[in-house]
Amino acid sequence: MSNLAIETCGLTYHFGNQKVVDDLSLKVPKGSIYGFLGPNGAGKTTTIKILLNLLKSPYDTVFIFGKEINANRIASLKKIGALVEQPAIYAHLTGKENLINRCILLGVTREKVKDMLSLVGLTDAADKKAGNYSLGMKQRLGIALALLADAELLLLDEPTNGLDPNGIIEIRNLMSELSLKHNKTILVSSHLLHEIEKVATHVGILNKGKLLFQGTINELQTFNTPVVEIQTDNREATAAFLSSLGYVVSNINEDTIQLPFQSTAETGKINTLLIQHGFTVYSIHFVKKDLERLFLDITKTN
Repeated sequence: MSNLAIETCGLTYHFGNQKVVDDLSLKVPKGSIYGFLGPNGAGKTTTIKILLNLLKSPYDTVFIFGKEINANRIASLKKIGALVEQPAIYAHLTGKENLINRCILLGVTREKVKDMLSLVGLTDAADKKAGNYSLGMKQRLGIALALLADAELLLLDEPTNGLDPNGIIEIRNLMSELSLKHNKTILVSSHLLHEIEKVATHVGILNKGKLLFQGTINELQTFNTPVVEIQTDNREATAAFLSSLGYVVSNINEDTIQLPFQSTAETGKINTLLIQHGFTVYSIHFVKKDLERLFLDITKTN
């Protein structure tokens, strides 16, 4: 029996003459939080729509819990909840009424409404018009709607888009709870690597329809090694000085240089050396590569 919630085998999809998904082979383990990463236009939303059978996939390329989606469409879709682009909510109804309305459509008992409101932290706002919800509350209501039919698999397309920091944390915590306490498998698309790293167990990186990397978060770290970023009053002289001491200097740009991060103690030592040799250090700090830099590293090895 397959241990994968989602598997695509060489999936390719065209809009007219444009290839938007290119030989994509996803492997999303059951119980994982799978970060589906890529810049806008990479093919993430198209892939999610294919997984939902909203766009037709070629036979024998898409499998949901081991079953081919075209031959098992109804059974497969019953296992999936989704939030794609914007939550489908009625602004003139309360949060509770939105959920009751969805229960009627799905033939699900209304008793689940109270549990769903509690799960997504909307109990106190149950009788408030959804049109007056914050963006984060609307996203959480959208997730509650997606979970009403007790979906085993949740597909979330950019669920933190436009959210303030508190809203992002709320969605992140909710995903963790759904995975750890309720045994849901979650595929979440995003263009924000630093946000996904905090919650995902597995990652797939997509660019121009092609899967550049797929693996666990730990495996991703082999590419996403932290660096020390330094800004001084003379970046070229700083780079030459540190290179003469055996440090590997990279990514010299208009303002900063970077070195591989070794330890906080070593970073302090570098700072002291620079000051002792007459450099003015404006900043020195630990950073991880953003998604754009990570893409460059991964494409170099592919």
